[in-house]
Amino acid sequence: MSESYEFPNPDVFTVGAIGQPGQRTFYLQIRSGPEVLSLKLEKQQVSALAEYLAELLDELPDAEDTVPTNELELAQPVEQAWIVGGLGVVYDAEADRFVVVAEEVAIEEEDEDDEPVILDEIAHGTARFRLTRDQVAAFVTRAETLVEAGRPTCIFCHEPIDPDGHICVRMN
Repeated sequence: MSESYEFPNPDVFTVGAIGQPGQRTFYLQIRSGPEVLSLKLEKQQVSALAEYLAELLDELPDAEDTVPTNELELAQPVEQAWIVGGLGVVYDAEADRFVVVAEEVAIEEEDEDDEPVILDEIAHGTARFRLTRDQVAAFVTRAETLVEAGRPTCIFCHEPIDPDGHICVRMN
């Protein structure tokens, strides 16, 4: 059974990537005192989370941007707890906190007949973070910069272009 985590008041909420564009592995990282949690996720999840959080922030008074950008680097070494399958976000207006919930991906196993078996839902981990507007604003800025630093996108098919070239289905 995977572990579940609760961070009611984390010190740092950030995202980072390891590797070269096109081969990067993305991590959501939460730090609270000496405790560090790193969760692997996809670039599209980073982008969607940042976009949604930015929309929520637009409806609130501006954050004060009190999070130093040097604190947003991934703490090393990065030790993945599990892979994120789903993300949920809610804004708690009374506490002025964003609540982000990450759920572990549902992993399939194969039985002796090579038939897929979905693991029981209670075996999957969850991680819950309560974040300030400043932390969310800093995360959004970092996530947007990180996503934009990837491979350029083809103007015709909108797929990433590899350094060695790109076969575009719309151009052929």
